[in-house]
Amino acid sequence: MPVNPEAVGRAYGPHEPYEVTRVKIREFADAVDANSFAHFNVEAARAEGYDDLVAPTTFAVIIAQRAEFHVVVDPEVGVDFSRVVHADERFTHHRPIVAGDVISTTVHIDKITPPRAGISMVTTRAELEDADGNPVSTVISTLAVREDA
Repeated sequence: MPVNPEAVGRAYGPHEPYEVTRVKIREFADAVDANSFAHFNVEAARAEGYDDLVAPTTFAVIIAQRAEFHVVVDPEVGVDFSRVVHADERFTHHRPIVAGDVISTTVHIDKITPPRAGISMVTTRAELEDADGNPVSTVISTLAVREDA
């Protein structure tokens, strides 16, 4: 089944908030080899002006991908996840993510390009907001979806 171009403009969310913890920040920093002490040590983070541990800039992808899942599993969109390759990811940070943040996300389908050489491109925009509704990050993601043979 091809990706449905009429899905452009749909929004999903906001979804259950994601609670940012020190453990998750440390695990992610380890995984991406982010070495700043502000990712691991509260005193170091506070010395740099943060309220708590600060997440690496790409940490927002964890939260965004949880929301993007709703696009992938919507049968009306027609994305077969077994045929997906991640093509692009871009971040606009409105402020750093720190331990203790509670972040809600709404994901939008911004663009679907018709198949070219058997591949459709699906571009989503995840808007991450804190508990007060203030913007935290915007994550633009593009998926390459291979059509059925």
